[in-house]
Amino acid sequence: MGGVNARMFFVIAAVVVVAFGLMVMLSEWRRERIFAYLDPWSDKYSMGKGYQLSHSLIAFGRGEIFGVGLGGSIEKLHWLPEAHTDFLMAVLGEEFGLLGVLVVLGLFMWMTRRIMHIGRQSIALDRLFAGLVAQGVGIWMGFQTFINIGVNLGALPTKGLTLPLMSYGGSAILMNLIALAVVLRIDYENRLLMRGGRA
Repeated sequence: MGGVNARMFFVIAAVVVVAFGLMVMLSEWRRERIFAYLDPWSDKYSMGKGYQLSHSLIAFGRGEIFGVGLGGSIEKLHWLPEAHTDFLMAVLGEEFGLLGVLVVLGLFMWMTRRIMHIGRQSIALDRLFAGLVAQGVGIWMGFQTFINIGVNLGALPTKGLTLPLMSYGGSAILMNLIALAVVLRIDYENRLLMRGGRA
């Protein structure tokens, strides 16, 4: 977005992907951890590699369409490790069902889209740095949400990333709030400029 040479960017990305692939393939324990998400049921009872994901999927399954109700989750009662941080979406899926998960997804999509719009608006007002900062925050929030929900649903390997603004954690939520405060300031200055004032 900042105008970096696309060829150089993709070369660096390819080198990183190849290096990551080699690290995984040359280490058995890394390979097992990365690919455990493909078959979590093979090791679901022994607190092993598939334990968290299998209980996450059980939580989503129990929630069905409308959920079991607020506070009705069984999986969060020491069955699902890290239910308050990495696997919070599974608890939401169990308590509020598919509809609750779709509402949360919709809110995150709206927030990410709005942040990206603020960034584009800032760039259109010749405030390039502020616009790139806002768009960077939007990509960060959107990508972290995508990874967290993907891990909870078993579509991605377990990463240990929190759900922005929702998961328990002091430093994570503090950084999320600071980033959003910066975006709100950028939006405020955009509005001032559009009204003919000075940022």
